Amino acid sequence: MALIDAWKRIAFDVKNQPVKHVWDDYLAKEKAVYANILKNKANRIEGTVKELAEKFRFTLPQTSAFFDGIHECVDNLPPIDEIEEDTEIAVDIEFDRLYKQMVEYKADALYNLPEWDNIYTPEEQKELYNEQKRSHTIVRNEAKVGRNDSCPCNSGKKYKKCCAVAG
Repeated sequence: MALIDAWKRIAFDVKNQPVKHVWDDYLAKEKAVYANILKNKANRIEGTVKELAEKFRFTLPQTSAFFDGIHECVDNLPPIDEIEEDTEIAVDIEFDRLYKQMVEYKADALYNLPEWDNIYTPEEQKELYNEQKRSHTIVRNEAKVGRNDSCPCNSGKKYKKCCAVAG
């Protein structure tokens, strides 16, 4: 069984709801790992999954969960469902991608770690935050149809009496 499957069996109940004490334990350890990575500006993670589990003080399933969470901001990571304890990991962390991913996932406890100050100034952090938030902003270029405008379907009726009612 893949380690990620073992993690899912532990971390979620039969109704697929998170098991609170399991997640509380994991998130505390994850926060410590990121604090250490940022403090030491360690942008390279390498070793077997078993070695990294010992280094990070994770269980093997927790280690797979960590890599599942970080996979979008590193390159060369093996597929998550193929990671086993003897899998060799050698990835470079791009701190800007990591920061933005933390913002994307609303992981306030992680992107607000004081150790980010070792990597980026507060102004740079704010800019990365804003870049990530803007990347999901939808900009409408077409003019909005007013309630009393003619309906764009060319029925001859006012929008409020035609398509606005149907939509």
